[in-house]
Amino acid sequence: EFGVHLAELTVDPQGILAIRQLASVILKQYVENHWCNQSEKFHPPETTERAKVAIRELLPNGLRESISKVRSSVAYAISAIAYWDWPEAWPELFQLLMEMLISGDVNAVHGAMRVLTEFTREVTDTQMPLVAPVILPEMYKIFTMAEGAAKALIFPVVQQFTEAFVQALQMPDGPSSDSGLKMEVLKAVTALVKNFPKHMVSSMQQILPIVWSTLTESATVYVRTEVNYMEEVDDPVDSDGEVLGFENLVFNIFEFVHTLLENRKFKSTVKKALPELIYYIILYMQITEEQIKIWTGNPHQFVEDEDDDTFSYSVRISAQDLLLAVASDFQSESAIALAAAATKHLQEAEQAKSDGNVHWWKIHEACMLALGSVKNIITESVKNGRIQFDMHGFLTNVVLVDLNLSGRMRPCSLTNHPTYLKISECTHVLQPFLPSILDGLMHLATQFSSEVLTLVMETLCVVCTVDPAFTISVENKVCPLTIAIFLKYSNDPVVASLAQDIFKELAQIEACQGPMQMRLIPTLISIMHAPSDKIPSGLCATAIDILTTVVRNTKVPLSEVLICQAFPVVAQCTLHTDDNATMQNGGECLRAYVAVALEQIAQWHDDQGHNGLWYVMQVVSQLLDPRTSEYTAAFVGRLVSTLISKAGSQLGDNLDQILRAILSKMQQAETLSVMQSLIMVFAHLVHNQLEPLLEFLCSLPGPTGKPALEFVMSEWTSRQPLFYGQYEGKVSTVAMCKLLQHGINTDDKRLRDIMVKGEEIFNADEGIRTRSKAAKNPERWTNIPLLVKLFKLLIGELSSVMEANISRQSTAAGWHQDEVNDMWEDQDDDDEEEEEDEGLAGQLLSDLLSPGAGVRYDDDYYDEDVEDDPDTLKDPLYQVDLQAYLTDYLRQFAQQPCYTPFSDHLNEKEKRVLRSIGI
Repeated sequence: EFGVHLAELTVDPQGILAIRQLASVILKQYVENHWCNQSEKFHPPETTERAKVAIRELLPNGLRESISKVRSSVAYAISAIAYWDWPEAWPELFQLLMEMLISGDVNAVHGAMRVLTEFTREVTDTQMPLVAPVILPEMYKIFTMAEGAAKALIFPVVQQFTEAFVQALQMPDGPSSDSGLKMEVLKAVTALVKNFPKHMVSSMQQILPIVWSTLTESATVYVRTEVNYMEEVDDPVDSDGEVLGFENLVFNIFEFVHTLLENRKFKSTVKKALPELIYYIILYMQITEEQIKIWTGNPHQFVEDEDDDTFSYSVRISAQDLLLAVASDFQSESAIALAAAATKHLQEAEQAKSDGNVHWWKIHEACMLALGSVKNIITESVKNGRIQFDMHGFLTNVVLVDLNLSGRMRPCSLTNHPTYLKISECTHVLQPFLPSILDGLMHLATQFSSEVLTLVMETLCVVCTVDPAFTISVENKVCPLTIAIFLKYSNDPVVASLAQDIFKELAQIEACQGPMQMRLIPTLISIMHAPSDKIPSGLCATAIDILTTVVRNTKVPLSEVLICQAFPVVAQCTLHTDDNATMQNGGECLRAYVAVALEQIAQWHDDQGHNGLWYVMQVVSQLLDPRTSEYTAAFVGRLVSTLISKAGSQLGDNLDQILRAILSKMQQAETLSVMQSLIMVFAHLVHNQLEPLLEFLCSLPGPTGKPALEFVMSEWTSRQPLFYGQYEGKVSTVAMCKLLQHGINTDDKRLRDIMVKGEEIFNADEGIRTRSKAAKNPERWTNIPLLVKLFKLLIGELSSVMEANISRQSTAAGWHQDEVNDMWEDQDDDDEEEEEDEGLAGQLLSDLLSPGAGVRYDDDYYDEDVEDDPDTLKDPLYQVDLQAYLTDYLRQFAQQPCYTPFSDHLNEKEKRVLRSIGI
C-alpha cells in the first residue's frame, strides 16, 4: 500500500507543502521502479492491482493542483502509468484529460497538457500504430473546437488576463517574480496577439508600455550581467528544474516585436518607436564576456558563430534578426533611425572610454555589425541624401582606429570591416593603415585553418584593390602567401575561389602581372603535368580555372610564359584527361585564350608545326566526341561560338567538321543544359551566317533521313521554352525572329515545308492521366508549320518577359508599400474581419504558379551581378530590351499579309498577350 499512501499525501490539499513535494518526487520513482515488471528499472515488489486502481483514481485530482512542482510530478507519474496501463486498464484517462483541457481551470489545462507532452515523448515506434488511432482523434477534437473554445474561454477573460500580465511584468524580481515568469507571460501575450489580434487591440494600450519598459530595463540588466559581467545574476529554474537563462526573456521580447511586425494592426506601432527600438537593439548586439572567452580560445568558433548561415543562436544573432526585419519592413525610416542610434552610441562610447570603462569597444563593434547588416540601405540613403551620416569619419575614427587595437577588438573588427572597405567611396583614407592591416592579416593567415582563412582572404582581396602602388609593393608577400594557402587547402572550394579572386586583382595591375606570373604559372603547370593519382582530386581542374582567371584579366599582349608554356600544357592536359571537370575547365580556358589573344595563339607553333588553333580544334573534337560523357559538352557551345566569332575566316573546312560533330552529339544528348549549349551554336550562326547555315544543314541527312535542318529546328523549338539564362534567352529568341522574318520575306521552301510539334492534344473524357493510361495512350500533338511554331514561341517569350518585368516592378515597389498600407491601418475593425485568416487566402492558384512558364525569367533574371562572362557582356545582344524588341517585332509582323493565316493557329492565351500590346 506504500504507493497508495504516497498518492494520498501528494494530492492532499491540506497537507504540509514540504511533505507533499517529497511524496510527489518519491511517487515518480515508485511508479518507475514498481509499477510493471516489464520495465527496465523494475525492482520487486510489483504494485498490486488493487493499489493500482486506487492510485489511478487519486492522481488525476493532482493535475488541478496550484503548486506547479506538485502538478508536474503528478503529470509525470500519470504519463508513466499510462505508458503501461492505457488504454486497456485505464480507458477513461483521455476523457478525463479532455474535460480538463476545456474546463477553463488554468492549472487543470496545464496539468493535462503536461501529461500529453510527457506521454507522447515516451511512445515508441512499435506502440505508435496502436496509440495514434486513439490519440489523434482526441487531438483532432481539440483542434476542431479551438475556435469555439477560444471564444468561450479566452475572449471573456482577455481583459482580466491582460491586467494580470501587466502586473506580472511590472513586478520587480524577487520571491514572487523572476525573468522566467516574465518570459512565460510574454509567451502568452505573443500567442494572443498572433492568434487573436482583433480582440487584443483594446488591450494593447496597457500591454505596449509595460513590454517596452521590460525591453529597456532588461537591456540594462543584460549589459550589466551578460555583456560586461559586472555582477552575477541568479537565473530562475522552471518546474522541471531546468535553468532559464536571462537571454530567454530577451528572446521572447524580440519574438513579441516580430509578431507586431507580422500584423498590420500593430505594425505602425513599431514604426513609431524605430529610433528608440534600434538604439536598444544595438545594445543587445554587443559581444558578451562568455563569447569573448569562447572565441579567444577557439577562433574557428568565432567564424562559425558569426557566419550568415550559422546554426548558432544567441541574443546577438536574435537582435540582428530583428534589425533585419524592421529594415525590411521600413527601409527609409530604419536607415534614419540606425544612423541616429549609431551616432548616439558612438558618442556615449567615447564618454565611457574617457571615464575609463574598459568595455567601451563593444559598442563600437556592435555599431559596425548593425551598419554592416543593412549596409545597402545605409549607403543608398547616404548617397541619396536621405540621411546625414559621416561615413568618412566613421571609417577613419572608428573602423580603422579599432583595427589598430590589439587583442579582443581586432578579430571583431576584421569580421565587419571588409563590408566598409567595399561599400565606401572614400577608400583613400585607408592608405596610411594598409601596412599594419596587411601585417595583421599575414599573421592571422599563418595561425589558423580554413574557417578563419576565408575571412582573412576576403579582407586581403579587398586590401589589394585600395591602392595599386601599395599592392605592387607587397605583391612579393601577397602572391606567395596566396599560392601557399591555395595548395594547402586545395580541397576547400571556398578557399580556392578566394585565392582566385586575389590572383584576379593582382593580374589587373600591370606592374604585378610579370612577377605574379613568374611565381604562379610554374606552380599551375606542375599541377597540370602531374599524374592524376599523385595530386588531390579536383586540383587540376581548379588550377586550370585559376589560369583562366589570369588570362582573362591580363592586359594584352599576353606574356611568353602564358602563350609558350601555359597554353600548350592546358591544351595537352585537356586532351589527355578522363576527368569531366578538367575537360570542361580546359575548354573554358582555351575559350579565354581565343577571346583575349587569338592572333598570339594562331602564331604560336609547336615542334611539329601545329599552331594554337589546331590545338583548340582538337579540344573541341574531344569535347564533342560521342564516346565521351555528354556532360563534357555542357560548355562547348560557348567555346565554339567564340571560336566562330573570333576566327571564322581562319577555320575553313574545320567549321563543317565542328558542326557535324555538334549534330552527332545532339542525337545522343538528353540533358537540357547540354542540348542548350549545342543548339546555341546554331542560334549564333543564324545571327551571323544564316544562308551558309541553311545550306549546310540541308546538305546533311538528319537521324530520320530528312535534312538535318528539320532535326535541328524540331529540337530547338521543342526546348526553347525550357532554356535558361538571360543572355541565352535573348540570343535564341532574336535568332528565331530572324529565321521567321527570313522565311516570310523569301518564302524559303527549306523552312516553309518543315512541320514540327504544335500543342499537346488532351482527351476531355480521359480524367487524371495515370502512368498506366499514359502507357496505353501515348502523348499526342498537333503538327504545325515551323514558321507558325516560331511565331507562337515568340508570343510565349513576350508573355514570360512581361510577367518577369511586372514581378520585378512589384518587388521594387514593395519597398514603398508601407506608406500605402499605413493609410488603411486606422480603418474600423469591421473593414478587417478577414485579416485573421491570413496566409495564402485571397491568392489565386494562377498567381502562385505564374510567371513560372520559363525558368529563365526568375528573380535572378534582372540581377546585374548574375552574368559575369566577359564575352557575353561585350555582345550587343546582351543589352537588348527583350520586351521592347518583341513588342516592336510582333506589331510590325501583324501588319504583314501573312498575319491572318498565322493568327488562325493562336490559342486564347496567345491572343490575350497580343491584345495587351495593341494587336
